[in-house]
Amino acid sequence: MAGNNAGAGFDRWIFISATLLLVMSVILIGSSSIMESEKLYHSDFYLLIKHAISIAVACVLAFFCALIPSRVLDKHSLKFMIAITLMLILVLLIGRSINGARRWINLGVVNLQPAEFLKLCWILYLSRFVSRRVIEVRTSILGCIKPCLLVFLIAVLLLFQPDLGSLVVIAVLSLGLLWTGGAKFVYYAFFLATGALAFSVLVLFQPYRMLRVTSFMDPWADQFGSGYQLTQSLMAFGRGGLWGQGLGNSIVKLGYLPEAHNDFVTSILGEELGFAGLCIVLLLEYIIIIKAVRLGFKILRKGPVFQGFVACGIGFLFCTQTFVNIGAASGALPTKGLTLPLISFGGSSMIVFCCAVAMLLRIDFEYRHGRINFQVPEEKDAEANMHEVISR
Repeated sequence: MAGNNAGAGFDRWIFISATLLLVMSVILIGSSSIMESEKLYHSDFYLLIKHAISIAVACVLAFFCALIPSRVLDKHSLKFMIAITLMLILVLLIGRSINGARRWINLGVVNLQPAEFLKLCWILYLSRFVSRRVIEVRTSILGCIKPCLLVFLIAVLLLFQPDLGSLVVIAVLSLGLLWTGGAKFVYYAFFLATGALAFSVLVLFQPYRMLRVTSFMDPWADQFGSGYQLTQSLMAFGRGGLWGQGLGNSIVKLGYLPEAHNDFVTSILGEELGFAGLCIVLLLEYIIIIKAVRLGFKILRKGPVFQGFVACGIGFLFCTQTFVNIGAASGALPTKGLTLPLISFGGSSMIVFCCAVAMLLRIDFEYRHGRINFQVPEEKDAEANMHEVISR
């Protein structure tokens, strides 16, 4: 990777891919939100302008984030985690409720969604934990149980909102980073089984969640009821075909598909730009994912340091959200309110993913210029053990 961008100082492919996704985001939100903007705000471009402002704010914050040395993020990761946990409690007390979900803190000008920021804070916190306790993670089940206790607390706070989608992301990130740290398969299987059981219980004892699962299995059985959103999405993909109907020519965005500019923007992409356009977006997401994971493992081959786990965690985050968003829109997975990274409407999500890209570029920059300290403060023998993790 370094050889392909020798004079850049950072990975150009990550930067270019993220930039192109933001450009496509503006185009897609502009196309998909016209009807909603006119209906709710009596202006064709209200949501597009709001989205453009969110991108501008996210880019400014990402720029400053890229200036922060990764060791500073490492040092203050616990403080970030405490702050975001307090915000999750606060949202339950004074949060704004939309469509039956209390997930937003109203700041007057914008609505802040703490669950989105939680994802990035959790990557930073768990990366610090695993990097300093890699031997414990590999040799003792306590190394896996300790972070999972915090996941349980987070799960309780998220389920009160309720926000099962974000909880799924946190669970996947936890398993991914523990696997990267070298957790034994028997521990991994135990937590997978426990997570699957907990997820089943949550679905079975909440009628609306059960309805989502059953409607995704056969959405046409209740086409104008529980399966309405998914059937409209599937029809959008069907109309798009290989090359699409052309930009701006979507039918389902004209009031037929709820949240067309948000969780189901993928459907509008498929209808207007077809399978080809969808593949382009997926390719750009894939470039960021594969670059992040490759960078992480390059660093981890030299030592089990914070930066390597963060890079892998960011790759896992992009991968999980892309997979779930596309899966839900195409009917391969139950409907979940997760955004498509750097594409979907939503200020909090846009800020988080732009900052994640900035952190990735910063870590890549530090790796290229030899600014990463591969001596872990605790567990000095961890480096030798980590070579086994990467090679297996």
